[in-house]
Amino acid sequence: MTPSGGPTPTWAPTLAAALAEALPRLHGVPGDPLIGELIAALSDALASGQLQVDLMGAAPEAISSEGWPQAHRRSLATSPLAAEPDGPLVLVDGHRLMWRRWQQQRQRVLTDLIARARRQPDIPQAETADDSELLAPLDGRQRQAVRAVARHGLVLLEGGPGTGKTSTVAAMITAARAAAPELRIHLAAPTGKAAARLRSATSGQLPCTTLHRLLESRGGSFGRDRRRPLELDLLVVDEVSMVDLGLMEALLDALPSRCRLVLVGDPAQLPPIAPGAVLLDLQQPPWRQDLAQAAITLTTTYRNSGAIAAVASALRADLEVGQGRDPGHSFGALAGIQRQLAALGPGDNLHWIEARPPLLPAELITPLRRHQQQLRNLAEGCGPEDVAIQAELLALRDRLLVLTPVRQGAWGLEAIHRALLGELERRPPLEWPAGTPVLCTRNRPELGLANGDVGILIGSSADRSQRRIVFGSPGLEITPLHPAQLAGAAEAALALTVHKAQGSEARQVIVLLPPGRTDPRLLYTALTRASEQAVLITPPVRAGLDPSDDNNGQHAKEK
Repeated sequence: MTPSGGPTPTWAPTLAAALAEALPRLHGVPGDPLIGELIAALSDALASGQLQVDLMGAAPEAISSEGWPQAHRRSLATSPLAAEPDGPLVLVDGHRLMWRRWQQQRQRVLTDLIARARRQPDIPQAETADDSELLAPLDGRQRQAVRAVARHGLVLLEGGPGTGKTSTVAAMITAARAAAPELRIHLAAPTGKAAARLRSATSGQLPCTTLHRLLESRGGSFGRDRRRPLELDLLVVDEVSMVDLGLMEALLDALPSRCRLVLVGDPAQLPPIAPGAVLLDLQQPPWRQDLAQAAITLTTTYRNSGAIAAVASALRADLEVGQGRDPGHSFGALAGIQRQLAALGPGDNLHWIEARPPLLPAELITPLRRHQQQLRNLAEGCGPEDVAIQAELLALRDRLLVLTPVRQGAWGLEAIHRALLGELERRPPLEWPAGTPVLCTRNRPELGLANGDVGILIGSSADRSQRRIVFGSPGLEITPLHPAQLAGAAEAALALTVHKAQGSEARQVIVLLPPGRTDPRLLYTALTRASEQAVLITPPVRAGLDPSDDNNGQHAKEK
């Protein structure tokens, strides 16, 4: 199962079978069915972004033999595939089976992060008194975080939505610049949406890009590394829950030892799609203890209050209870919060609606059609020079966000777009209605775009020569591009998958939760995209339909 509760991708069994055949042959040993099962379990885990199989946990789906886990332990103990120093498998802490390659990479990254946290910064920063103007608006933990930047080469700042992470980062930067005005500071995030939010929250006063753009991504490599390091004194990385192991290693490789690093994130959110959830690893012993005073968790909520915050808090509690377990075996999200959902009233900022697939519920389609028409009315006839209207469009874009965990199936992304766009959904963006949100699906640094950026199609339907896709955020830089410039890298974005929406925020969020999508981390991530109001649409739980019963053909294809 994937971390978001979906079925294992179809390519995972093929990969597992190929590895189970090839690895013994390459190491000159006969195949072992039990080792083959462990390889299959590791392949399934890799498909969900996980790097390990816990031999103290429940048997993974790939394990069909009796004797779990004792028989599998005995096979590992005698198998050359798990022997030092070159066996591709390694057992860590006596119970966590990992691929040796990623175990070594993980060890390097976490060791580097801890070493940075213990390092005293070379750049001076003045200590600030408790009653200073800077610290006065902050709570105790926020003040602790501001001071930590002066004392540690790395600071990990965590917290849920509305706990003041952004205001704390702003205070960190202000304090650092007060002590050393010449500091070279950069802000970064894993996705374009997250970077735009961070840039907007800090008033656009500092350089802010995606991590890939900062590292000068060149497809499979980066232009910045230890031979050509970043020329920075302080780097703040937001939404670090989305940073995978490979990207973090590339960042550390390009970061001078003197550069202070602030990592900001929410460990309750979905892990990255690529292997290695660095932020989740930092929650585990001994790494958490080693971070000591360099790790600060903010707990006081200053916004997103009401029912959204209460349900999010319950989902976080579920995740904390389940720390260390395979995310695919987490508690059913709806089972843990069903009483809270049933008790919601008309005045709450979270509404729960039960609907029966395969039809798309009117509670989703009606407001989405209304939003689509509002965007179209404003975008039709808007030209490349109409900057004010473009800014208004981008602000309107962020009023409503529709989310689903899956692309395919009756309640999937493709079904929503077919309902809204009809046959045009399969046509190029140039032929879509004005006002259609457009998702950039690849990193396009030459255009200033990152995978996940969402723009709006503008221009007259009668004159395609004037059609453009505008990207950006209200109050910041807006970039109009001709649709042809995104050929092969664009799709409609009237709705998004939960993974693609990470780093986003909207005034209202509608979450469509198909049968079988029961992971608390996924639901938490989706609901906390809302700044004011959220609507959760699920199968009819109270009518007796088991929300974990995937009987409606909901095949996940996460993005």
